[in-house]
Amino acid sequence: MLRFDDLQLFVRAADLGSLSAAARVMDLSPAVASAALKRIEQQLGARLLARSTRSLRLTAEGEGFLEYARAALGSLDEGRRLLASGQDHVSGVLQLSAPSDFGRNQLLPWLDEFQRDYPQLSVRLLLGDRIADLFRQPVDIALRYGEPEDSSLIALPVAPQNVRVLCAAPSYLARHGEPRHLEQLAQHNCLLYMLGSRVHDHWSFHDGKRDVSLTVSGDRFSDDADVVRRWAVAGVGIAYKSWLDVSTDVLAGRLRVILPELRGERTPLNLLCAHRAQLSKPINLLREMLVSRCATLTAQWPDRVSST
Repeated sequence: MLRFDDLQLFVRAADLGSLSAAARVMDLSPAVASAALKRIEQQLGARLLARSTRSLRLTAEGEGFLEYARAALGSLDEGRRLLASGQDHVSGVLQLSAPSDFGRNQLLPWLDEFQRDYPQLSVRLLLGDRIADLFRQPVDIALRYGEPEDSSLIALPVAPQNVRVLCAAPSYLARHGEPRHLEQLAQHNCLLYMLGSRVHDHWSFHDGKRDVSLTVSGDRFSDDADVVRRWAVAGVGIAYKSWLDVSTDVLAGRLRVILPELRGERTPLNLLCAHRAQLSKPINLLREMLVSRCATLTAQWPDRVSST
């Protein structure tokens, strides 16, 4: 098969009337250029250029082949331009999976704005807290909290500094009092989240010097993280949630951060995909938007802590 760079060298040499001049333009050594010309002539079974120490001219075969070489290079350039224009044009179907709470309460309005910016883009959104099988399910990417258990997946950070926070509605705290020490959580109704058969009732923190944790209990749990947030807003208990999931509620006053001096578990949000080839322009643009929006929310956490 003829090589693209060999064709380029032949056309340049014909245009410049010199193999050495063509080599300089293409940043090749004379020996490499000579080998390339020899290779293309051997593949074609014809001599294309008649060379002497002082001159170079096209043979009859070379003159006939030059037209086709130019056309082939032109077609390849046109193909590259079409691909480039297609990559600049944001359209098609974006298929993604996201956690239930983050998906409903943060991602949905962001996706609305994203589609207003790129109206020819369609979105297929699957919400759920189980990790999507990116090799089998009809999704291109998944947004998930925590580090991926499957090491074969590509994980790109979206909100690496995200943490969990203790929070409750002002109405709940007015009725039951606000815990001042971690151990006092044992006296409160803690809203529990479960994934699969595992109930997340072991809550861990860092007090600035060491890791501290305790096992909590409550009268309700759900496998839908958004349900846990709704219970907290309704004032029925204390939740231990990702800051990204409850930041809007906290900033609006529907929830209050409890024991803000304790640092909750780190809960990074990552964008997962099976192959880097799936990182199309729409996905990269979406990730840029998500990183920016999540950074804005994360930056508001210290300010809120200092005011509570």
